[in-house]
Amino acid sequence: MYNEDTELIFPLRVVPSLRSLRSDSWSALVDQIASATADPLDQLAFTLMMVRMASCASCGADSFRAMRGCTQCARQTVRRFRGSDADLLVQFQQYRIEVQHHLQKQAA
Repeated sequence: MYNEDTELIFPLRVVPSLRSLRSDSWSALVDQIASATADPLDQLAFTLMMVRMASCASCGADSFRAMRGCTQCARQTVRRFRGSDADLLVQFQQYRIEVQHHLQKQAA
């Protein structure tokens, strides 16, 4: 079964749909990532965070997650996160550092 909302990894177009799922600090992060002037490093870090949280790498075309689509999968992943919003923001910052280190290694 093919779902037009299913992609290989977490698509940035899904970010605005995650805004109302948690607190104001989460909403501010989502707004920052979804803005037209967003820092590409932040967008990469957010994508990496969502890819790892939702296990996008193990999602196959015939999986239940793929049949539901990326938007529903991402929303469910954020809702089911057991940590606090502060934990999510710390995770985001850690992924940002990880992406930054990776990009620096690639440039060297």
